[in-house]
Amino acid sequence: MKKNIAVRILDFYVGGFRHMTWGRTLWLIILIKLFVMFAILKYFFFPDFLADKGEDGEIRDYVATELVERGMDRMGEQ
Repeated sequence: MKKNIAVRILDFYVGGFRHMTWGRTLWLIILIKLFVMFAILKYFFFPDFLADKGEDGEIRDYVATELVERGMDRMGEQ
């Protein structure tokens, strides 16, 4: 009996991962790099500018003011 295409694809990948030698080490390195990029470097390069602005109303006003001022600056450059 012929297997479903989804089952055959799943068997292909499961068998491939099961017989890996260097692949597991490379996947571990990739996962560590992703963790470092997204979990650790986020705090160094993307600070939370809105944390010190207070409540929602103050944050809303700050963002609106910044958008208008930056838009006006760009229009002045043209």
